[in-house]
Amino acid sequence: MNYTLEVASPHETEAFAEKLAQYLKPQDVLTLEGDLGAGKTTFTKGVAKGLGIKRMVNSPTFTILKQYEGNLNLNHFDVYRLEDSDEDIGFDELFESEAVSVIEWAQFIEDYLPKERLEITLIRLSDEGRKIEMKPIGTRYELLCKELNI
Repeated sequence: MNYTLEVASPHETEAFAEKLAQYLKPQDVLTLEGDLGAGKTTFTKGVAKGLGIKRMVNSPTFTILKQYEGNLNLNHFDVYRLEDSDEDIGFDELFESEAVSVIEWAQFIEDYLPKERLEITLIRLSDEGRKIEMKPIGTRYELLCKELNI
């Protein structure tokens, strides 16, 4: 079952992601898909805020991975540059660490992703409005989506 929510602004996108973060645990994996400018980094900023991260969060486009410390740590990946690459940068160890992982452009590392995860797609509805579609894969994420009460 997929879960869908519409938001009217980047602020609402961030606020929803912050709420979602309250339900996350170490080793949770969220994948983010959406066109350029759809709000993937805005979503990640909300997750970071909800995890108690104080540092400024921005896209790790050129570094692939940025790590942040908070009440719960965050691995923020942007794997766009790994398209058509077989490079494994130690994904297993990172996904099994005591952190939440958020992965932008996850389709480019499909073979390395854990079987269970929460796939999130951001779809532009207007200049500021977005549709957030969540596809839970695995019991843990199914329960998480139900708890969010969307």
